[in-house]
Amino acid sequence: MLAVPTLDHVVVNVRDQMDRAVDTYRRLGFTMTPRGYHTLGSMNHLAMFGTDYLELIAVDPQAAKPRADVMQFPCGLNGLVFGSEDSAATYAACAAAGVPVAEPVEFSRPVALADGTRDAVFRTVHLAPGTIPSGRIYFCQHFTRDLVWRDEWRQHANGVVGIERAALVADDIDAPADVFRRMFGAEAVAPMGDGLRLAVGLTSFDMITPAACAARFGDLAPAAEGRAQYMAGLRLRCRSLDQVDAALTAGGIVGWRRDGGSILVPASAAMGAVLEFTVAG
Repeated sequence: MLAVPTLDHVVVNVRDQMDRAVDTYRRLGFTMTPRGYHTLGSMNHLAMFGTDYLELIAVDPQAAKPRADVMQFPCGLNGLVFGSEDSAATYAACAAAGVPVAEPVEFSRPVALADGTRDAVFRTVHLAPGTIPSGRIYFCQHFTRDLVWRDEWRQHANGVVGIERAALVADDIDAPADVFRRMFGAEAVAPMGDGLRLAVGLTSFDMITPAACAARFGDLAPAAEGRAQYMAGLRLRCRSLDQVDAALTAGGIVGWRRDGGSILVPASAAMGAVLEFTVAG
């Protein structure tokens, strides 16, 4: 069994629309890192928070082998990534728990700094495709954290300081929950008001039915597009709803709603992922 899970980052897949996506997220009030190019054939921009981050990922059309798995999903939230201090031990623990898992993969991307360019290096351990069909679930070990969590990238016009929860939608919520139970123990997944919840450090992965998704997000949620499982969106902790309001207004974002203690941005305005902003408590 694995240790108590922690969140490393979440991934919004933007397929081949990176220019549009990074402009959108900047207008949503996020400070986005410069474009990075992975040795795997993908490219990214990050919104860095206190201990976690949001990644936009797309294929790199200039790569010798553009990353094919990015194009297998529609735009939207499709990656939930746990932290790992030892990817080899993580792989062994997953395999011992009977969780289908691929062997660790190491890759890098150059990071340009004022004093020169260095390579940020990572090693990931992915659950086998289809184990949780809603998206890509994996672990990430950072070998160069100082190239990722940098103070100049952690201040955002919308005041976001971290990720509070991610919503996974499934016709049968016990299916993804059973995988998490095998990974982290039977008590790791607990009932909540409208579904099941895996605590991931200061974050949670909420597994909810399509009806519960409709109750939470209404017509702001992404379309299921015939999928029995998918990832709907994120709840983000921020300093002030007024700060979010000002950032969205300045960015010309349309269709968002302020409702009591949160602000909701429709999936159609955030590259397929509904975003909920709430004040950090």
